[in-house]
Amino acid sequence: MDKMMDSNEQLVQSRKAKKFNLWLGMIGMFMMFAALSSGFIVYTASGIDKGIKTILPYAFIYSTVAIVLSSAAMHLAYTAAKAGQLGRQKLMLLITIALGIVFFVSQINAWSTLIDRGIYFQNPNASQSFIYVFTWLHLMHIIAGLIVLLRCYMGAARPISTDKNQFRMEIATIFWHFLDLLWIYIYVFLLLNQ
Repeated sequence: MDKMMDSNEQLVQSRKAKKFNLWLGMIGMFMMFAALSSGFIVYTASGIDKGIKTILPYAFIYSTVAIVLSSAAMHLAYTAAKAGQLGRQKLMLLITIALGIVFFVSQINAWSTLIDRGIYFQNPNASQSFIYVFTWLHLMHIIAGLIVLLRCYMGAARPISTDKNQFRMEIATIFWHFLDLLWIYIYVFLLLNQ
């Protein structure tokens, strides 16, 4: 009996540590984007590129719609996991993954549009280069998020224990919602500063 209590206590402590690490990672990501935002503001305030405006590609709007819808689907997947509805959880996870891929493709299309307009990563207007930096860094986090979602899907398909499935979904949901909010911040920031 004592061994079972110790095992449960270790499991609880392990999960607390994983959740704490997730929050630390997200705070670090936010601080990185806040530092980039500050750098962008300081650079543009210097007036070096004054008068040069960049109209953001429409693909960013599609990206925003895709990631907001994916966040809603992720919430539905999480509530299905909590209710023990594995079929619905898997379906909502697949929808979330598909929308994450749509987001990814929209970002690539946005870069293609920028290149077609003659706006490259390396150019004399560093404020335009920041668009690539913000979106590329966020896209790297989306790739990590998609890997997490695939792992959740595989866990639901096996299936793993209900308790483990729910914890895995909780962590994935927090991370995916964070990526959604982070993109909205980036998009609004770029809109207001271009």
